[in-house]
Amino acid sequence: MRALVNILHLGLKELRTLIRDPAMMVLIVYAFSLSIYSSSTRIPETPHRATIAIVDEDRSPASQRIVDAFQEPYFLPPTLTDAAQMDRGMDRGRFTFTLNIPPDFQHDLIRGTQTTLQLNVDATQVSQAFTGAGAIQQIINEEVSRFMGNDDASSQLPVQAIVRAVFNPNLTESWFGAVNEIINQITMLSIILTGAAVIREREHGTIEHLLVMPVTPFEIMAAKVWSMGLVVLLAATLSLYGIVEGWLQVPLHGSITLFLFGAALHLFATTSMGIFLGTIARSMPQLGLLIILILIPLQILSGGMTPRESMPDFVQNIMLLAPTTHFVELGQHILFRGAGLWVVWPQLLALMTIGGVFFLFALSRLRKSMS
Repeated sequence: MRALVNILHLGLKELRTLIRDPAMMVLIVYAFSLSIYSSSTRIPETPHRATIAIVDEDRSPASQRIVDAFQEPYFLPPTLTDAAQMDRGMDRGRFTFTLNIPPDFQHDLIRGTQTTLQLNVDATQVSQAFTGAGAIQQIINEEVSRFMGNDDASSQLPVQAIVRAVFNPNLTESWFGAVNEIINQITMLSIILTGAAVIREREHGTIEHLLVMPVTPFEIMAAKVWSMGLVVLLAATLSLYGIVEGWLQVPLHGSITLFLFGAALHLFATTSMGIFLGTIARSMPQLGLLIILILIPLQILSGGMTPRESMPDFVQNIMLLAPTTHFVELGQHILFRGAGLWVVWPQLLALMTIGGVFFLFALSRLRKSMS
């Protein structure tokens, strides 16, 4: 009972210290609000008010159909220009796309002669160029097909695939990006907060005070784990409801309670990892460098950015030792597919086991650093 009281009071001390740290408070608010919004919407799925200039050297009904097809909100009204103005506009960054329709374009279409249109793309406008070139090609193909009288060209094919997207019918990238960013921020903030708590004890000299008090390293570590884990868990909950579901309008299919339970097990592992890094680093800059070396591989190789199936087998096997791998899989199962406990119990068991191992390892390191 005395140990529980010590853990409670030490944890409350950590919370009071965190509240008095404005830099950390700003980081928490930003990480679970603007960072999630910007990361999930930074690369649009379709062009949005992209600028395009068209050199129409044919001046025919066929070319006019193509000019009229570029409409808002995907494209701004096209600017009709000549070749010289087109090049200058591209050089000055006025146009993201320039399209050159050659002479006799309609005549070649009617005769069945192959004709070529020139599309120039300003690749420095990455967010628009990434999706815009494909959208322009699709628009041109559709308008040419309608002009030639093949409105339903797909029905003439011997085989036609009917594609149905499950769980994300419109293939909206921000749905996936928002949830994945929540998972990344939970991992990052839990490591930073607990590691910074250990560094702060050493820099402020309070570690010596703890050594002369009737508390054990286990109580000190448990207090940091539950207090910092609680802060991250509350921030993630508010972000799920306020930012992801409210602001970004991402439908969350599964049980939020089950996801938060899995997040708590994940925090058990990552906060222990943060304490371990805090015992190694001697200052906040050193802690930041260590976190970069560990956090980036965890985020890239855990399946959040690319499917694990596309990675080499030995990488997949090694990453099974990382808690992020199981947490990413658990989060996607629950929030995307609405999975229940009977589906994600292997991930919960893995997080519990990995968290226990990390906790014991960090506790051993903390005891050595305090002795």
